[in-house]
Amino acid sequence: MHNKEFVKRKNYEHHYNESVYEHSLRVSFDSFCIAKKYNLDYKSVAIAGLLHDFYDKPWQNNNEKKPLFQKHGFVHAGEARKNAEKYFKKYMNEKVKNSIERHMFPLNLTPPKYKEGWLIMLVDKVDSIDFLIHPSAFIKCFINKKDKKI
Repeated sequence: MHNKEFVKRKNYEHHYNESVYEHSLRVSFDSFCIAKKYNLDYKSVAIAGLLHDFYDKPWQNNNEKKPLFQKHGFVHAGEARKNAEKYFKKYMNEKVKNSIERHMFPLNLTPPKYKEGWLIMLVDKVDSIDFLIHPSAFIKCFINKKDKKI
């Protein structure tokens, strides 16, 4: 949690009034509690939760035009897995890697292989629901900031 690269995520906006750092802590903690209760691999779940959004740069600030399937929602899980392996290799196992890489199912077409991955995917969705509750956050996902003001 004190790794320089991980701490940078405090400056990456998530969806609404929360940083990627805070979101990752929340997903990790919520998933850990559920995994522990249901006798799943709670250590792998905690690590995957922390690193599931460990992508390179804030996506909201990217104004580059890309094809749909190359946009953030479709590619950041793979980026996060690569970064996690680069910076936290000693914590990686198959469950952690799979949970990170497949947490965006169904945007990523392949579902998680392990129960722990399904848990990360579901908790991430629930913890990210703020963009439905806050319309301005929802709109930011689809409108280029250079084109229109919200």
